[in-house]
Amino acid sequence: MSLVWKLLRQHISVPQLAGFFFANLFGMFIVLMGYQFYRDVVPVFTAKDTFMKADFMVLSKKIGNATTLTGQSNTFSGAEIDDLSGQSFVKNVGAFTSADFRVNASMSVSGQSLLSSEIFLESVPDQFIDIPLSDWSYSEGGKEVPIILPRSYINMYNFGFAQSRKLPKISDGFASTIDVRLFVHGNNKSEEYKGKVIGFSNKLNTILVPQSFIDYGNSQYSSSDAQPPTRLILEVDNPTDEGVAAYLESHGLELERGDLNAEKTASFLRLLVTIVMAVGLLISILSFYILMLSIYLLVQKNAAKLENLLLIGYSPAQVARPYQILTLVLNVAVFIIAIVLLVVVRGYYIDTIYSLFPQLPDSTILYSVVLGVILLFVVSIINIFVIRRKIQRIWYRKD
Repeated sequence: MSLVWKLLRQHISVPQLAGFFFANLFGMFIVLMGYQFYRDVVPVFTAKDTFMKADFMVLSKKIGNATTLTGQSNTFSGAEIDDLSGQSFVKNVGAFTSADFRVNASMSVSGQSLLSSEIFLESVPDQFIDIPLSDWSYSEGGKEVPIILPRSYINMYNFGFAQSRKLPKISDGFASTIDVRLFVHGNNKSEEYKGKVIGFSNKLNTILVPQSFIDYGNSQYSSSDAQPPTRLILEVDNPTDEGVAAYLESHGLELERGDLNAEKTASFLRLLVTIVMAVGLLISILSFYILMLSIYLLVQKNAAKLENLLLIGYSPAQVARPYQILTLVLNVAVFIIAIVLLVVVRGYYIDTIYSLFPQLPDSTILYSVVLGVILLFVVSIINIFVIRRKIQRIWYRKD
């Protein structure tokens, strides 16, 4: 073994190995960085709503000059709801029910008042609520009401109130720290309720409460008849289906909060990351070629001496092992340095992302490390196989 190492050191080309090392490092870093950045950023566009699945969409009628001039109502009739239900891309349709009574609310966090004004409550059928119904229920006569707040409310608190007054920012896990008081009155009756915030919604700009509370409140605090819905909630097979956009456009309907734009943005981000990772893989492949060329040149320079080693009793595996160890050490060094660079670079942007979007779940580099290990394993196995095959050719030539 020592003889083979001595031969290897005599003809080793440092510039060639350095070229492989840095090219492979650059390629692996691009692949891992692209993958990690995707995992860190894409939840900003695709984070699941507290209660709405990705295939839930909120519809309303466009309000414009045509509606104003013609006096066309922005409510949905039974016929319009039936027509929408019959579309092939629709799985289920539900209507928003509005509170037909007045509600004043006060909200505070850690004793600091956030809001004190009249608010608007709505509900949707329970089958559209993507949380355990045991957490989303109201019993008649009860004084506690589950609430889902618009994400914009908590963003205003985090980026405005909390930041200016040095208060802790609130994420989904700390929604229960918000103290909400509801003062309901109408039909010569009034009552105070405690709101229990269980989460936040990206897709709604209204405060959502259980259907049972709206039904009970309308029966107790309102004397008017039920009004047709002005918004609908849909469950669709595929939110990006072109048929969805075409139907909405032809019927003067629009999605709230730009659901389709978010899906398109996430799709574009996936495409961009795929291209970046493909470039990184291409660089890694080229670096692999540089390494193989360097090893081939080393073996070729030492072919006669390696053949003599085989003749005096060294096996092809023993002769190939120093070259295999060299490539393995280089690959491991590339992997370790790439992970260190990934951690350093990620540290520059991850805090900014979490400060802007505190509701995002904590991410980890574990999956990127696993991807790096897979790349390390695949490249090393190919290196070992190719080197062994080259030495065997010398062995066969000896015979």
